[in-house]
Amino acid sequence: MRSALIFAAGRGERLRPLTDATPKPLLDVGGKRLIERHLDKLAAIGVERVVINTSHLAEQFPAALGDGSRWRLSIHYSYEGPSPLETGGGMRRALPLLGETPFIAVSADIVSDYDYARLPADPDGLAHLIMVPNPDFHPRGDFWLDGTRLNEDGAGERLTFGNIGVYRPELVSGEADGRFKLLPMYQRAMRDARLTGERYDGFWRNIGTVEQLRELGDGGKGGSVGRGSERMDADQENV
Repeated sequence: MRSALIFAAGRGERLRPLTDATPKPLLDVGGKRLIERHLDKLAAIGVERVVINTSHLAEQFPAALGDGSRWRLSIHYSYEGPSPLETGGGMRRALPLLGETPFIAVSADIVSDYDYARLPADPDGLAHLIMVPNPDFHPRGDFWLDGTRLNEDGAGERLTFGNIGVYRPELVSGEADGRFKLLPMYQRAMRDARLTGERYDGFWRNIGTVEQLRELGDGGKGGSVGRGSERMDADQENV
């Protein structure tokens, strides 16, 4: 796959006050910004073009990441305006920059050891999603996985969507430009048996609190988080 989308437009409310001055994906953890972890992994598997959707403090992204040349990537920014367009609207807005072939999409605020090279370049359906065991903060999970078929019929095991996937543009291309979630698109694809997935049992974290950021600092042994080169002790922050 030659293209990827990184969702980076969210406000990061639970990480305030850190995110009052710095977008969540640009927070420095253990010497590396959250979003840079994804850029490293995407570049390593030969992705050429990365689209980053932005909203909150959008001007900081090109200032921090530039055009992507340091990763040998071509980075493009899809500005959604002062209010994010949700996952579906953000993907739909970014389609002209992503091209007509399947692309990777990942949320900037997840950290995992999943190897993006394992993702299918030509998914069987409209999308292929990486599913993880249900974390403590989401015990009910999202969808059922039966073999490789994702469903809402109760077949297989109930798992949580890990915010990593491969998508065909057709999943959202028929929708009007605007604000909408991907969930109804997933549900429609599942009814048509056009949504596949796989279970991943390796390291995976959804970063939503300063405590979770601190776990990543110093190789997962605690440490400091900060705004770019300015480092801050996580214990000083209130969420």
